[in-house]
Amino acid sequence: MTDRHPAFFGYGSLVNRATHDHARATPARLAGWRRAWRHTAIRRFAFLSVEPAGAAEAGIDGLVAAVPGDDWAALDLREAAYRRHRLAPGHLSPAPPWADRIEIYAVAEAHPAAPAPQPILLSYLDTVVQGFAREFGTAGVARFFASTTGWGPLLDDRADPLYPRHQRLTAAERALTDAHAQALGLARLRR
Repeated sequence: MTDRHPAFFGYGSLVNRATHDHARATPARLAGWRRAWRHTAIRRFAFLSVEPAGAAEAGIDGLVAAVPGDDWAALDLREAAYRRHRLAPGHLSPAPPWADRIEIYAVAEAHPAAPAPQPILLSYLDTVVQGFAREFGTAGVARFFASTTGWGPLLDDRADPLYPRHQRLTAAERALTDAHAQALGLARLRR
């Protein structure tokens, strides 16, 4: 196949195609990794990140998207607090035949931990949930919440979003986020 590109595996906001212009993309499952909120001293809100899980049965849903021309500059800028890691072959199902190599962003371990859990921007979480609902349906949204650790309180910024790539949500999409957050018992802080 001549039309092969390097690619990234998005597991958070990058699952929402409306937040980027990487048109060639395929939903997939990544084995051996888990999603976690990272609370660092470098910013006042939690980061969504990933880490190797160690167990063969662990895995997360996400989106594999092409990076044409190996032009990572804009994506690296967007993910500045993260470090890119190359994924070992065989961990993705399905592995897109057009993907030459696949990389994933994880919050750099060098960032010091925050002294207490930091709030998660609700505008960010809404954007993530919208992407998962569009790619994987409501069952995929449930898997997202179940396969993510390190939850902290939510900062309700829906009326005036702080997340720069926030998306407009339908009432049903907002209700989906709210139902899962309530089931987890997440505190909601007012902005």
